[in-house]
Amino acid sequence: MMTHLWVRAEQRANEERVGLTPEGAASLIAAGVRVTVEDSDQRAIAIDGYRTAGAEIAPQGAWPQAPRDAIIFGLKELPDDDTALPHRHIMFGHAFKGQPAGQRLLQRFKAGGGTLLDLEYLVDEVGRRVAAFGYWAGFAGAAVSLKCWAAQKRGGICGPVAVHPGRDALLAELGGQMDATGAPRPRAIVIGALGRVGTGASDLCEATGVAVTRWDMAETAHGGPFPEILDHDIFLNCILARPGTPVFVPETAKQAPRTLSVIGDIACDPDSDFNPVQVYDRTTTWAEPALRVHDAPVLDVTAIDNLPSMLPVESSHDYAGQLLPSLLDLPDDASGVWARAGATYHDHLARL
Repeated sequence: MMTHLWVRAEQRANEERVGLTPEGAASLIAAGVRVTVEDSDQRAIAIDGYRTAGAEIAPQGAWPQAPRDAIIFGLKELPDDDTALPHRHIMFGHAFKGQPAGQRLLQRFKAGGGTLLDLEYLVDEVGRRVAAFGYWAGFAGAAVSLKCWAAQKRGGICGPVAVHPGRDALLAELGGQMDATGAPRPRAIVIGALGRVGTGASDLCEATGVAVTRWDMAETAHGGPFPEILDHDIFLNCILARPGTPVFVPETAKQAPRTLSVIGDIACDPDSDFNPVQVYDRTTTWAEPALRVHDAPVLDVTAIDNLPSMLPVESSHDYAGQLLPSLLDLPDDASGVWARAGATYHDHLARL
């Protein structure tokens, strides 16, 4: 049976990314995969490229009526309702760490008989993710954190953030905001500095003249406490929380003597049972990127969960290139990436 991949339009505000480029669609079609791409009024990559590549074009939001054997491919969450989900879905579900919204999503899959193939859990035989937006999440997350710092220096709190046409435009805007404060550049500490996210965060800091302390597993192996974090102006959390992750910033840090004034929780999982940043309890938004968790001394947290969409063209091409080899395996994958993702889903479904 021919594999049918249906690329849905994202329905979340400010989400312009896509996980398949026109070039990738052409490769899939050449390999015998049927590709349908929904039109979109916000996708950063125009629909004409997909049409030229040979993909079928469907109306925006038509995926619930897709053939039952179609695999629905998107990035961010589905509309939050109680409808049953009968299809196989490829997406970031955020459903396997005890999150309340994730539990509701799993119930919808259970009701419809569908399957969640979570992009966060697409791993190779040694457990390494085959594709991630990590670099651009780190890059954009560090940028927002520095925007928060600059706003503090001006006596306020960070205002709305927006999509940028590219890396250079973001750097130019951020550099101007930091220069306008008249203050010396801050010092930042990055935990998870050897990974994709941490590399992106460190690169952004270096590009703006911010000194970076790079920590990874070796520096955090003793399990804490970590008073060094409080001695930096900015803390950038770039690790994926899991069982055994130490607490980097306890709730008591709010009142503790500290230099720290901005936390960029780029991993952004406050609902997780394993959250290592315990001074906040909810994500922030593009409209309100900073959450002030303490006033004297000031402490702001920024935790936006779709950061790479600030640079949607670069992040889409990067991610789609990483993921394409796995998409090409979809027709025949009985024991590899997709089989492992399916097993992870069924394991968590059994725990409901």
